[in-house]
Amino acid sequence: MASAPPQTTHANEDVPQTEGSKLKTFISILRKFIGVADLASVRFSLPSQLLEPTPNLEYWNYVDNPSAFAAIGTSDEPLDRMLEVLRFWFTKDLKYVKGKPCKPYNSCLGEFFRCNWEAEDNAPRVDTKALNGSSDGSGNLSSASSVKSTKGDPRSTSTVSVVQTATNPTGPTVRISYLTEQTSHHPPVSAFYISCPEKGLHARGYDQISAKFTGTAIKVSPGEHNLGIFVTLERRDNETYQLTHPAAHLGGLLRGALSVTVGDIAYITCPKTGLKAILQYLEEGWLGRTQNKVEGAIFKYDPENDDKTRIKDVPDSDIVARLGGVWKDKIVFTLGPKPVDSHPPEKQTTIIDLSPLMVAPKSLPPPEKQAPNESLTLWDGVTQAIRSKQFSKATNVKIELEEKQREKAREREQKKETWNPVFFIQATDKGGRPDLTEKGRQVLERAQKGDWSLEGII
Repeated sequence: MASAPPQTTHANEDVPQTEGSKLKTFISILRKFIGVADLASVRFSLPSQLLEPTPNLEYWNYVDNPSAFAAIGTSDEPLDRMLEVLRFWFTKDLKYVKGKPCKPYNSCLGEFFRCNWEAEDNAPRVDTKALNGSSDGSGNLSSASSVKSTKGDPRSTSTVSVVQTATNPTGPTVRISYLTEQTSHHPPVSAFYISCPEKGLHARGYDQISAKFTGTAIKVSPGEHNLGIFVTLERRDNETYQLTHPAAHLGGLLRGALSVTVGDIAYITCPKTGLKAILQYLEEGWLGRTQNKVEGAIFKYDPENDDKTRIKDVPDSDIVARLGGVWKDKIVFTLGPKPVDSHPPEKQTTIIDLSPLMVAPKSLPPPEKQAPNESLTLWDGVTQAIRSKQFSKATNVKIELEEKQREKAREREQKKETWNPVFFIQATDKGGRPDLTEKGRQVLERAQKGDWSLEGII
């Protein structure tokens, strides 16, 4: 096994770089990897000036708007529940919509992160039966519908979009607890579990990416162990939705303005209800201008014969709803097989409007309750040095930390020991659904009570 590089620093390393010079440095490093099949498997180390002072396990999660997650499974109608899942799906990438692309720290084997979110229980109820014609005799929707009016918006006249999560919520809240652990180093894989017992709701999966530098952009795709997010509604006979990730591109390297674009297909399937959604992301439009559009269809499918991979292959007779819009802004849905644009504005309902939303704050364990290999504690020396612009110190602390991990790996190799995760049973799994160990369950149960103690667990 290769030893760590020497701890060398440049005389000008502590001189802050401009965004342009940072990008030039980044590109010069990437050029060494042109033709490499998977950048993620190489796990090259970037200078500390190029890193975001955030652990990867803290940054990489899908609960950017906890209210949208907590509302999944509220409705009794299968179509409405699929729309609740899609509403959550469109909020999970708020960090990319509202912030700039960044490179967090590489995770260490056995590193873990946990947190809570206090979700406001105020998401508008999705009620397609009311939208489809339940009226009070005057042509207006009945009061049974919770769809809110947005008369000032010419693009649609109703919305079920979630609102911004308040820093200090005053209304009813629901607690969501999160646990993730780096379960594999080669390839780099982490397992995660999102728990919301008050709503009888959980989600889990493996995070792994495959990345390739094309010379002008970085293509990021799900790795072989990343089969998406699996959302389970425990109170509906464990009805489960699989949400697969589309490939994305990190572009703007040559222009000096990094941006994330998506030009792929995502699938959301629920075998129990027999409903499937296809989301087609459109990366570029006329003259190559990025448009960030998405088109979607929800339709009836046969889980035993799931052969529809493109929207155009789905018969109109099977389509129950369509979606369309800009995934970085606003998306609407309409009922029935007709194209979204063929419906008048009053028949288009906003499923999500991202413009007023920001990434929700997390509730974190206090430092004295954290374990040495817990992300915020493990990387604290690097984080503090970067924030104080002591980049040479940050680089040396990072190298020291990474060398300790290599030393542990060498010791395991010499002793012929196999490393096993602490909080998850499987390091990886072909089914894409990690199972919690008893220790993992205990951590989440305590987090639900606001108890961050790890005593008796690790």
